Amino acid sequence: MKKFINSVDHFLEESLRGFAAAHADLVELHLHPTFLTRRHPAAGKVALVSGGGSGHEPLHSGFLGYGMLDAVCPGQVFTSPTPDQMLKAGETADSGAGVLFIVKNYSGDIMNFEMAAELADFKCASVIVQDDVALQGSAHATGRRGVMGTVIYEKVLGALAEEGASLETLVGVAQRLEARVASMGVALSSCTVPAAGRPTFTLEDDQIEVGVGIHGEAGRRRDVLRPARELVQELMEAVLNELRPVAGDELLLIVNGMGGTPLAELYLLYHEARQVLEPLGLRVERSLVGNYTTALDMAGASLTVCLLDDEIRRAWDAPVHTAALRWGR
Repeated sequence: MKKFINSVDHFLEESLRGFAAAHADLVELHLHPTFLTRRHPAAGKVALVSGGGSGHEPLHSGFLGYGMLDAVCPGQVFTSPTPDQMLKAGETADSGAGVLFIVKNYSGDIMNFEMAAELADFKCASVIVQDDVALQGSAHATGRRGVMGTVIYEKVLGALAEEGASLETLVGVAQRLEARVASMGVALSSCTVPAAGRPTFTLEDDQIEVGVGIHGEAGRRRDVLRPARELVQELMEAVLNELRPVAGDELLLIVNGMGGTPLAELYLLYHEARQVLEPLGLRVERSLVGNYTTALDMAGASLTVCLLDDEIRRAWDAPVHTAALRWGR
């Protein structure tokens, strides 16, 4: 394993200290328990708190700030944060209007956020992100994984919270997003968790993992590498079969890198995705291309589509000022 690392035991804290120092105008790091908060929170708004295992940066810490999150609980790499982290983050971020926990659909995250909510002495609610459409059959019955769609939830709900939306309103919008956001990815290589010191799984030179999870979980199947056009066609078909858009619908299209894919390749995938969408009469009105929900050093990418309506579009366009997203302010 070749990584820029001092020791496995101190990797997360040293990384967080660097992040907090580099973005000291935006975030503040708290230790024992570990969490980060927005440097200049607005009073009287619902506080948005998210988190999960580290290794997916810039998710979630990169989205702390105006128009998105108020607190983030980072766990160890690919490991859920603990309830005490979530509870303390919520207590610190709460300004009287309540706390909304945004939780990816992984068993550890859900269990620990539920425990934190049960212990909380502040008003709170939780929304579950489950946008990954890769799983099918019996696996699908256990629930879809939360992946790149999490960023859409954090951006849209963050903008509405900044405007003063109530906790109940935000939960309602999140429920509406569930039917409007879908993602699927493909891996060209595994990732390497520092504590393990070796790749999570092994792919032959001509193999890919179709529908891979952001921790390296198995997808729909292992296949042979094909031209990008064919891979995009398969991913987009799965996403569109879930969302069932009709001609004239307006979309947000995101091509997300898993951490080890060059940006030039991500833009190529974006081009191919539009070649699928536009002949169907689907209008790509908003776009995002880059590394936003990663899996350490995995070579791969995911495609995400969000069906826009007036409220979601306006919230997406609203000003945001974070380490990883910044526009309109």
